Amino acid sequence: MEELARESISLLASASAKPALHPDGPRLGSMGAIFILLKSSLGAGLLNFPWAFERAGGVRNAVTVELVSLVFLISGLIILGYSSSISGQCTYQAVVKEMCGLSIGQLCEICFVFNLFMISVAFLVIVDDQLVKLCLSIYELVTGLSESEMPYYWYTDRRCALLLLCVLLILPLSIPKEITIQKYISVLGTLAATYLTIAIIIKYHTMPSTQVHIAPVYSTGIRSWASTFSVIPTICFGFQCHEASIAIYSSMENQRLSHWALISVLSMIFCLVIYSLTGAYGYLTFGEEVKADILMSYNGGDVLMVIARLLFGISIITIYPIIVLLGRSVIQDPLLSWHRRRGGLKTEQFESRSRYVLTVLWVTVTLLIAIFVPDISKVISVIGGISAFFIFIFPGLCLIFAMQSEPVSCKTRVVLTLWGVVTLICGAFIFGQSTTTAVMELLGRI
Repeated sequence: MEELARESISLLASASAKPALHPDGPRLGSMGAIFILLKSSLGAGLLNFPWAFERAGGVRNAVTVELVSLVFLISGLIILGYSSSISGQCTYQAVVKEMCGLSIGQLCEICFVFNLFMISVAFLVIVDDQLVKLCLSIYELVTGLSESEMPYYWYTDRRCALLLLCVLLILPLSIPKEITIQKYISVLGTLAATYLTIAIIIKYHTMPSTQVHIAPVYSTGIRSWASTFSVIPTICFGFQCHEASIAIYSSMENQRLSHWALISVLSMIFCLVIYSLTGAYGYLTFGEEVKADILMSYNGGDVLMVIARLLFGISIITIYPIIVLLGRSVIQDPLLSWHRRRGGLKTEQFESRSRYVLTVLWVTVTLLIAIFVPDISKVISVIGGISAFFIFIFPGLCLIFAMQSEPVSCKTRVVLTLWGVVTLICGAFIFGQSTTTAVMELLGRI
């Protein structure tokens, strides 16, 4: 073990000795890297954690799964940083393509686009939920009537409201070639997540005891642990920041891998605290009656939660165009390369037309899915399965391929290759389990 430890230290040192990936331009400090990792992790997935705690069978089971998952989450971040340092690439897809070959790199691009697409669907479902609650709150304040007394009009239908929001606001924000709004709202998602956690804790301690549901801290039995596995996709979706990790690592001033490991540990522990507090207090407040979107469990007129809905709604509306930009660029770049080889319209005209078409298609299809699959837990189940590729499968493959070429001792090569295989198998299990569950639920609806 001592020999293995010495070999690992020399491995970190050799990776750290390589030149910075981006020698020019402003560099990220430690706090900047931690903040961006947190910004990438803390977001819409937080709304689903209290439901996941209930599904897992209680606080103890859920936190146990979180802690086990944290080992793989941190390991994935460190492997990706190491892979970036030895490959010299600065994006997730480029690192996977350089380390694992063209075919796996193309699979990574497909998963990347599909993951962003499903995140867009989840965002629209969440916006729809908050929009409905906000409209009901305003209606109650203006008329004094309850939700059950509200008359139905076609323009009060949730689908109509979401359609108008997409056409009048989200689509115009998504069409431009560059999304300049990002620099103004980069902190909003983290602010919304932190505020929601504090608000849920406050509501738990201030609600009358007669309104708080008695929820078990943990439950036991085969059914409980079998159900626990079903919440792993929610955890993957919540902690997912791995796609952005390589860009963050390659922009850091201090690119020693040991330093990157420390930043990864600190970021994931902070996320663990936020997600665990939200999940535990939300679950203990509502018990088995907690909804897949925790904000939907609170009364429409609750001021603390109205502010949380506004923060999350505005954050998601402004982040959605950034997701479209990232996904669109992966699809559009090969089209532009093909167009240049073919020689047709001017490149600028083709770029503009293809951008408009791709954006309209993206928004339209995600809108249709959000309308017909309004349950956020089902959408997150699919996203969590795809997230397994970025957190487990691709990092595991990168480590396995790296150990075939890097100059390390035989023992280190075997141990790290085995860890890559374990990570790969865990990712394949999570993807298969979540995908199977999602398909069975869909068939059950049909």
